[in-house]
Amino acid sequence: MSTKRLQEPLVAINARRKAYRNVILPLFLVSIIAYLDRVNLSYAALTMNKDLGFSDAVFGLGAGIFFAGYVLFEIPGALIAERFSPKWWLARIMFTWGVVSGLMAFMTEVWEFYLLRFLLGAAEASLYPVLYASCIPRWFVARDRPRAIALMLTSLQLSSIVGAPLAGWVLGMPMMGLAGWQGLFIVEAIPAIIFAFIIVRWLADSPAEATWLTTEERAWLIQQHEKETAAKQAVMRFTVWQAFCDREVLKLCLTYFLWITGFWGFSYWMPTVLKSASGWSNLTVGWMIVIPMTLSLLFMLWIGHRSSLTGEKRWHGAIGTFIAAVGLLLGTWSGHPMLAFVFLCVAAIGVYAPFGVWWSYPTSFLSGPAAAGAIGLINSFGNVGGFVGPYLTGYIKTSTGSFTWAWVYLALSLLASGFLMLTMRRGQSVEDRGI
Repeated sequence: MSTKRLQEPLVAINARRKAYRNVILPLFLVSIIAYLDRVNLSYAALTMNKDLGFSDAVFGLGAGIFFAGYVLFEIPGALIAERFSPKWWLARIMFTWGVVSGLMAFMTEVWEFYLLRFLLGAAEASLYPVLYASCIPRWFVARDRPRAIALMLTSLQLSSIVGAPLAGWVLGMPMMGLAGWQGLFIVEAIPAIIFAFIIVRWLADSPAEATWLTTEERAWLIQQHEKETAAKQAVMRFTVWQAFCDREVLKLCLTYFLWITGFWGFSYWMPTVLKSASGWSNLTVGWMIVIPMTLSLLFMLWIGHRSSLTGEKRWHGAIGTFIAAVGLLLGTWSGHPMLAFVFLCVAAIGVYAPFGVWWSYPTSFLSGPAAAGAIGLINSFGNVGGFVGPYLTGYIKTSTGSFTWAWVYLALSLLASGFLMLTMRRGQSVEDRGI
């Protein structure tokens, strides 16, 4: 056996460890700041809606309008980042969304609420497609990506674990003549602006640019990426347009739309529903949300790790949506506050679970601009669901006076998404070739 083959496992271990520290960690921080700024609205609503006279329908529409701006600029942004520089595009995204998020502290009218939410979506557009298609695949091969993506996306729950108690505290602490909800928007906008300058210094666009790798580690990562790309293109060399028209990609678009309808309908309204069912204070609601977020984080990590070990994706993705649907359906028929909270925890566990597995799937048969464009398209459809879910939840609640039928609608959407996940094709990804 050659010396090179004896050294290869150590090179691989060191390269992956450094990639987790210098790629996944900064992307994790980007995501945690993004999610804080995206969902702070759900906590601000506990006092903001009353202060500004917003009805449930107005709030639901404003929450959803974010995704209209997101969808319009999603695909162009993903292609720009893939063509030029992912890290500089991420920096642009963070700076502009930080500015817009801070401006929300000074809105007074409904039209200002709608406009700023639209601009926030436009500013953040293409963030996650850049992370999934342009950043992570350059460092982690197909079999490693579910674990890497799941680890990066623990940011979603950790932002709630940190952000929910912080929001509950800030809401009760007026600052410099501003209401608590105004202070919340300002406090959570500042990290985005600061980190925009940090990310361009910390993150490398590819292994070839990484000064923190040895020559051997750099060569190994480049070789693995080129080998995977060649394997995908041996099956089919997709252009961006071919990726858009591919039946599997279109099915992923519908699947993600249904899942994210349930995800954001649940996420944006969770604090309001919990407070309504329990009568707890804003601070107590913030601390109680730590529990379902922690449980969902652990389950998402386990699902991502197990999928990386087995190479199976369909059931590892679908099981979460089924669990979430059960939690929502049982929660609608529970009259006791603590029992309702238990089912809310079940729903949270399930609705977050598929993320690591899900975003590893498109890059298992697509690469380069085709992957960036397709993930942008899939994410765009999902974000249409991000508009539909919160808006219809608010509309149904306003129409019926209860969240019951809104929760049923979200549960059915999640069930349909899970069944579609089970229809994803097998046998054409690079994992099947052991890459």
